[in-house]
Amino acid sequence: MGWRAANLVFRYPGAAANALDGVTLDVPPGLCTALIGPNGAGKSTLLHTLLGTLTPRAGEVWLESRPLAGWTRVAMARRVGVVPQGEDAPFPMAVRELVAMGRYPHLGAWRREGDRDRHAIAEAMRLADVEQLAERPLATLSGGERQRARLARALAQEPAALALDEPTVALDIQHEMTIFELLRTLSREGRTVLLVTHHLNLAARYADRLVLMHRGRVAAAGTPAEVLVRERMEAVYGWPVAIVPHPGPGPDAGAPQVVALSAAGRP
Repeated sequence: MGWRAANLVFRYPGAAANALDGVTLDVPPGLCTALIGPNGAGKSTLLHTLLGTLTPRAGEVWLESRPLAGWTRVAMARRVGVVPQGEDAPFPMAVRELVAMGRYPHLGAWRREGDRDRHAIAEAMRLADVEQLAERPLATLSGGERQRARLARALAQEPAALALDEPTVALDIQHEMTIFELLRTLSREGRTVLLVTHHLNLAARYADRLVLMHRGRVAAAGTPAEVLVRERMEAVYGWPVAIVPHPGPGPDAGAPQVVALSAAGRP
């Protein structure tokens, strides 16, 4: 399943300019798409508008060829797993309890977990590497551990699509790489992955498509090689850069990588 958006306009109350200013884009099904861009470019606003948690002033969003307004929250929760950048737990709970919440769209309010639910929860915890944290209270976890638990909750939904806002924030190198490799595997298996990230180089290595946002607009969209062009990146980020190929080894060898240069400019 994928998203399509046309002419989206959104402005926060009291803001002097639009956070989204006529955004049109496609998020193809079965691929990994990364939203990139500077702070304040509109990445997270766009993600939340595509999810329906923000309502645009103008424009329209379609999910799986159906207008977003035609989706109930339960129907969307069965199809789309969401990993927010951060959230407060409404009450004290252990990690497994949080992950089990991912089954709510399938169970409803009163049905107990069955074998399929328990299997989905266990597999999600394994994939997100939080099995050993199952009985730990959320309040005792580091920021990175909580983020992995949120990812496990989304995976427990068994969604057709994942939408993630900075999914590797606060993670160490091992878990950061594990998450990006997992997202690539999920997309290769046919799931749609849409993520917001500041990690330009990991996005270039693991995403099929990049959408570069700048001042509420789409500055470029396409493959990493099509988007990560030196002149464009310097104009958007306001800093001198070089674009070099990833040395490999591995399937991401040759992927364009952005190297920030000194303030004096290119050598």
